[in-house]
Amino acid sequence: MHDDPYTALREEMVKTQLLPRGITDARVLAAFRRVPRHLFVEVSQAHLAYGDHPLAIGQEQTISQPYIVALMTQSLQLQGREKVLEIGTGSGYQTAILAELAGHVYTVERLPSLSRKAQQVLTSLQYTNISFKVGDGSKGWPEHSPFDCILVTAAAGALPPTLPAQLAAGGRLVIPVGSGWHQDLYLYIKREDGLERHNLGGCRFVPLIEEG
Repeated sequence: MHDDPYTALREEMVKTQLLPRGITDARVLAAFRRVPRHLFVEVSQAHLAYGDHPLAIGQEQTISQPYIVALMTQSLQLQGREKVLEIGTGSGYQTAILAELAGHVYTVERLPSLSRKAQQVLTSLQYTNISFKVGDGSKGWPEHSPFDCILVTAAAGALPPTLPAQLAAGGRLVIPVGSGWHQDLYLYIKREDGLERHNLGGCRFVPLIEEG
């Protein structure tokens, strides 16, 4: 897709950041080797795109550290045909990873300019299985529910009840919960008798803005 130095940098990212930290899903690793992360950041930061850290993308938003994107993605256990809801399009990088691994991605972004920019990059990469929406992500996208998986890329003070309601039976939801420096990444699985919760560890995300 986009070769030379970036192909080597992606391979280095997989070998030094993902594999040693327990990212073992072969499909997830392959997606990280394919998706050109450097196209989702400012041109002036392209040389930093594959580093082990988040990067600012404007409007007080960030593109998450590669490992966190991989951990969240692997936790969804995507097989290839799922309908996925992403809350927080941001740069579009996580969206691209999901589009590589799922059947269709519905992505919601609160900031119109970020949504437009991400859509331009994703369209240029010829993804055809992504639907975009500008709006309050905490409300989900009820018209297209239920979703097999939901992934939230901003930290909520508490799990918004609208999201589990839009999750299919047996579905998986990954979301950071908390505020400031005190956040944890959670995986919720929708069971017949309620939500099963797993703590995936500490994290740091920008806040999820709920517009009431």
